[in-house]
Amino acid sequence: MINYHNRTFTAVENSENGEVSTRTIFTYQQEGDLLTGSYEGGEIQKGFLIGLVGDDGCLDFRYNHVNVDGAIRGGICRSTPTLLDDGRIELKEDWEWLDEARSKGHSVIREIAEGDR
Repeated sequence: MINYHNRTFTAVENSENGEVSTRTIFTYQQEGDLLTGSYEGGEIQKGFLIGLVGDDGCLDFRYNHVNVDGAIRGGICRSTPTLLDDGRIELKEDWEWLDEARSKGHSVIREIAEGDR
């Protein structure tokens, strides 16, 4: 199982209806199969997520944040990991906003190398 504890990520791709960008930094914590995280930067003032890590390393979580316009937004996400040649993790994400529109999107976040933090 992949361990996400104390790993830091940033977005490298996102759908147009998403708010996460290359300026958004995610920090994950893991205890057993419980995943928590915080994120901020770019269009996000502050955000949090909570979910589960599957035996295959996939993540299922809910996220909530306040954006720079002062709106509270949230949704659900399924992330599928790939281990890169240098040992970092890349996550391909399928997400959905939990507002009236229920729009969906895709993003990719990649672990930031320790020397680049």
